[in-house]
Amino acid sequence: MSKLFDLTGKVAMVTGANTGLGQAMSIALAEAGAKVSLVGYVEPTETVEIIEAAGGTCQAVMADLSTLDVLPRIIAETNEALGPIDILVNNAGIIRRDDSLDFSEKDWDDVMAVNVRTPFFLSQAVARTMVDDGRRGKIINTASLLSFQGGIRVPSYTASKSGIAGITRLLANEWAAKGINVNAIVPGYFATDNTKDLRADPVRSQEILTRIPAGRWGEPSDLAGAAVFLASSASDYVQGVLLPVDGGWLAR
Repeated sequence: MSKLFDLTGKVAMVTGANTGLGQAMSIALAEAGAKVSLVGYVEPTETVEIIEAAGGTCQAVMADLSTLDVLPRIIAETNEALGPIDILVNNAGIIRRDDSLDFSEKDWDDVMAVNVRTPFFLSQAVARTMVDDGRRGKIINTASLLSFQGGIRVPSYTASKSGIAGITRLLANEWAAKGINVNAIVPGYFATDNTKDLRADPVRSQEILTRIPAGRWGEPSDLAGAAVFLASSASDYVQGVLLPVDGGWLAR
């Protein structure tokens, strides 16, 4: 059974790997045996230290993922240092909060660029290498509870995560026959930088906790099992799934 989850010899690229959910998934993939390319605009110093201290292999690739210009370079750097990409985790994302009556065009465009446009075109670029080489591949997107719900005061984030859900299903439909699995993890309310404002608001934080059957905010390490499962051969017949890791929020 353990061989189903063994990623030895695989190369994984994780965007937004410096902290939080991306860091946790990167560490989990490395612990399962993958060599990990850590992509983002902030140096993932802590992530590198944790992976290397455990005997894993990784490389930091610095890039501003708000633009598509960097995509050929980050793929080339990963290929040169670690080998062809077998697993892509589109995790990098940003959020902007404001009332919809006041929401700016810039905050809309910034979020949509990082959260939807780049994941699609990075997936496209990586999938082309998989198809050209005749290799199986795994693509894992980071969706959100707002892929299912509307939320409040985050219109571009809600639109972007709804878009990620649709893109996940579409790419699964197109690429399953090519040996590429495309799925998404749906984190619930996790203790990360993106939720610090919510956690700092005692009223809103208590409202959220009351809705979560598990009774707590998620910790980034709670995503480890889901990430390894969707990256491994254990999920070879899993396509287009939005896998909630939410402490039971959506079941409430």
